[in-house]
Amino acid sequence: MDETLTPTPSRSPDFTDDFQDGLDAEKWIAHYLPQWTVPERSEARYRVVESGLELRIDSDQLDWREEDAPMRVSNLQTAVFSGAVGSTRGTHRHRPDGLEVRTAMPTRLLFAPSRGRIDLTVAASTDQGCMLAAWLVGTEHLAETDSGEICIFEIDADAVSTVTRARTGIKAHHDPRLMTDMAEVVLPFDASEPHTWTVIWGDGETTIGCEGRVLRRMPQAPDYPLMLLIDLFEAGAPSGAYPKTAVVSEVRAWS
Repeated sequence: MDETLTPTPSRSPDFTDDFQDGLDAEKWIAHYLPQWTVPERSEARYRVVESGLELRIDSDQLDWREEDAPMRVSNLQTAVFSGAVGSTRGTHRHRPDGLEVRTAMPTRLLFAPSRGRIDLTVAASTDQGCMLAAWLVGTEHLAETDSGEICIFEIDADAVSTVTRARTGIKAHHDPRLMTDMAEVVLPFDASEPHTWTVIWGDGETTIGCEGRVLRRMPQAPDYPLMLLIDLFEAGAPSGAYPKTAVVSEVRAWS
């Protein structure tokens, strides 16, 4: 599809961060779905660098959950919700064998729009076993069916070269109003260099683009509060050199 994205809104963003003042706890929760595990396993590893925030996987980092091993993750997210310990209520009940709350989390909706636009600039990882992803998912604090996901991108390290392959689209999860629609796209550049992705959703349509060009336009969109997650995963047994890294340079969003 050779189509140009619509220009950014003329007004100031409702949410913006370039991480030059560090990680703002009023904008980000530096844990990955912490309700389903314990803090020492969900906590992100990161450091501020000249180009933004460097997400890291370190050699001593624990698996997110023992049951999901081997899988480590450093994640930023803009909301959190769960029920009581032992319950099954919480954001992103993604495992088919079920999840139970291990760490009860008070509801925090730092940024959870139901429609809008997000532009984010990132540099993907080329480290063995890693994947950089950015996605929006329903918080589920109002209803369990408010669980759909807009996958802005998933970029495997071994798919990054002079051209880059990425996965993008919509995942229905537990939302019967959506249909899963994921596809692979080919980007004509090396995604380990900074590049800007865009998602625009609302009025029953979702558009995903990169570097000003439309990649996918889909005739469906979640219409309930969604939180943003940006994460670096490492799957498989620890291997290669550490730390493994990816950089988030800037996030701008209009709700």
